[in-house]
Amino acid sequence: MLKDIDKEVYNALISEEEKQRSTIGLIPSENIVSKNVLKLMGSVFTNKYAEGYPGKRYYGGCKFIDEIENLANERVCSLFGAEHSNVQPHSGSQANMAAYFSVLKPGDKILAMNILAGGHLTHGLKVNFSGVFYQAVFYSVDKETETIDYDVVRDIALKERPQMIVCGASSYSRIIDFNKFYHIAQEVNAYLLADIAHIAGLVAANLHPSPVHLANFTTSTTHKTLRGPRGGLILCKKEHGNKLDSSIMPGIQGGPLMHIIAAKAVAFKEAMNPSFFDYQRQIIKNCQRLCEEFKNRGYRIISGGTDNHLFSIDLRNKGINGNEYEKLLEDVGIITNKNLIPYDPQPPYITSGLRIGTPLITSRGMKEDDMAIIAGWMDETLKNRKDEKILKDISKKVRRFAREFPIYPSS
Repeated sequence: MLKDIDKEVYNALISEEEKQRSTIGLIPSENIVSKNVLKLMGSVFTNKYAEGYPGKRYYGGCKFIDEIENLANERVCSLFGAEHSNVQPHSGSQANMAAYFSVLKPGDKILAMNILAGGHLTHGLKVNFSGVFYQAVFYSVDKETETIDYDVVRDIALKERPQMIVCGASSYSRIIDFNKFYHIAQEVNAYLLADIAHIAGLVAANLHPSPVHLANFTTSTTHKTLRGPRGGLILCKKEHGNKLDSSIMPGIQGGPLMHIIAAKAVAFKEAMNPSFFDYQRQIIKNCQRLCEEFKNRGYRIISGGTDNHLFSIDLRNKGINGNEYEKLLEDVGIITNKNLIPYDPQPPYITSGLRIGTPLITSRGMKEDDMAIIAGWMDETLKNRKDEKILKDISKKVRRFAREFPIYPSS
């Protein structure tokens, strides 16, 4: 029907489906949801307005809506061992905003990872609300190891005395020691917020240490390694529950997206299945193998390797910047994203690095040996970037290979 009544949207949809089937997606923050999650996102739950919370709605007719939201909260608390949750945030950014608004006042100081070292824009960047409302000071990574130096973080915290310390990252390939952050926060009497947007799936599978029992607030997206719909969630200590809920509604949001919350509930149940551990473990295996393949081909890896689902490449010894390499790879059917590296001399729209992750290709069933093939094509693309004939041949191979791993095998 869509084809007949709205050809423009239909054509864009078909083109996107074809692109996803015939390309290799290596962006760490992207994944493929299950068919059940996909179905719930297009369900009749989208028709219902439900401002407020279960049992305390501003609209009538919310009996089944309440059941869904209660179920989502029960499941996510069970999955992560949390005392209180809120599944209404529309995104990870709004989850962070709500956590800040719960306990901080405008002008309060936050200490967070610098975006140049792998942090996120909602961790105090001046052009973001977090840098507008709050005074942000930053920690980085050690120049030599390119990992967090917790002694330096402690020194900064003791000097700056922030009201909140934010830990977590959008481009950091090593284990984060939440316990050390907890003790630093305790020492300076600061709230601790752990942003696990990227590693939530690994945390749920016990393949990365959890901050939930340590941090006052734990925020996350639901669509990266957790493999749910696009959205956010917040976990917190019970003592912060009422303030947190109020900061979401009526603080920063109106009606929740109930079709997305229903899809979150399904995703949380999927993450409780023993197979989810195997899936998360395969993400790490694939990432570590892909990382090693690049190292063997002479690429410098930020921090020397990876413990999770992503890693970043320093391209400066390869005569190409991140923006150029991203476009070059996309032309042959490999989707990545340019990324700043620690102490990057290039601006954010150019960058010296490329960020690579394996959640999406793992969802498609790719394994370690496939990583060697992918790395080989990426390297050959770079080496032969001026040879159109070779690039066309690589593109054909990539697209043929990608189709061997259907997004939805039974479709």
